[in-house]
Amino acid sequence: MTNPKTRLPLFSRGSWSEADRIGQILRKETVGGALLLAATLVALIWANSPWDEAYNSLMSTRVGPSALHLDLTLSTWAADGLLAIFFFVVGLELKREFVAGDLRDPARAALPIAAAVGGMAVPALIFVIINLRTGDGALLGWAIPTATDIAFAVAVLAVISTHLPLALRTFLLTLAVVDDLLAVTVIAIFYTDDINFIALGLTLIPLALFAFAVQKRVRSWWILLPLAAATWILMHESGVHATVAGVLLGFAVPVLRSQAAGGPDAGPGLAEHFEHKIRPISSGIAVPLFAFCAAGVTVGGFSGLRSALSDPIAIGIIAGLVIGKAIGIFGTTYLVSRFTRATLDAGLKWLDVFGVAMLAGIGFTVSLLIGDLAFGEGTQRDDHVKVGVLTGSIVAASLAAVILRSRNKAYRAIHEEETRDDDHDGIPDIYQGTRDEKA
Repeated sequence: MTNPKTRLPLFSRGSWSEADRIGQILRKETVGGALLLAATLVALIWANSPWDEAYNSLMSTRVGPSALHLDLTLSTWAADGLLAIFFFVVGLELKREFVAGDLRDPARAALPIAAAVGGMAVPALIFVIINLRTGDGALLGWAIPTATDIAFAVAVLAVISTHLPLALRTFLLTLAVVDDLLAVTVIAIFYTDDINFIALGLTLIPLALFAFAVQKRVRSWWILLPLAAATWILMHESGVHATVAGVLLGFAVPVLRSQAAGGPDAGPGLAEHFEHKIRPISSGIAVPLFAFCAAGVTVGGFSGLRSALSDPIAIGIIAGLVIGKAIGIFGTTYLVSRFTRATLDAGLKWLDVFGVAMLAGIGFTVSLLIGDLAFGEGTQRDDHVKVGVLTGSIVAASLAAVILRSRNKAYRAIHEEETRDDDHDGIPDIYQGTRDEKA
């Protein structure tokens, strides 16, 4: 039996530079989450008001050049175009984590990756079990409850005013980023019907030119934007969901300078610069606008709500988000601890992990996107998907709020320790082991 004193900690504090970077990201996501919530409420109120026809008419308005097959509805532009910006930031963030972040250490990377996989597999399994006999293509929605919306989750943390320790916030953020990458992979593989291989092959040309330009540290938007747009247009034309282009473009951006430029000591690559410029556009404009376009479901009063919630598809989504996410993430984390030399970091309890796992059940942006792809935008089933996603997210958020608020006193003590700076050098005492990073 392993001696507990020799076991490695789960959710241990990383380096000060990484902690500072994560803190800045979460502050931006908090603002984005508030805008996301506001846009969702506006859409819901408008779609269920006497002026609902105006909302539906606006969403079905077509704009764009038909010669390029881009005469799309505004709701489609939101799903295919605006979310490509969101997934570009996801690509930047994921590459940054595994190239220069604390997760470049395989031991640190294993937990959030395993938790993300578990947090997708169990909700999908629950949805399938509930809808095995539903028929009529219901199983197409198996991936809907697998996504986590980090902006929504961080907004909930801000609303309930919890001092969740930075290690758990970092875990939630990283898990959500990996979750998003897996989700876009699922979209590319399982929600692509017909592939135009010529267009898909041509996508590689502007993508390669974009990669070459950013490797040479080109920052001129008049060069990069046309290449990115051409990549997106060709990906859209290929039949593969255009958001995949966003992730590939994000992966192409260098995180560190090349060895010829002096290696990592020469300074950061363009990923940090692009993330600083694009993240506010993603979290403050793109995602809230998508939510406004996607969340406007006409419920039809209490009877309509009851009808939607009695649909096995909606039940499967709610059960997947509320039960599946919690079991998948918490169970995977516990198994990692059980079968490796790892234990919880000092001051944390398994209840904290369960609370974060429950918070990850807030699946909004990508869940709504997958629902549109699975059942068709504007269909009755799509409306039931929206009701299921909203209901499941609200229930998961409420339960997580109760759990995390009950531990807020303990979190506050950890927060005070994390932010204490007796030496007045800007780095809290607990990070003084990495003091040289500030230089």
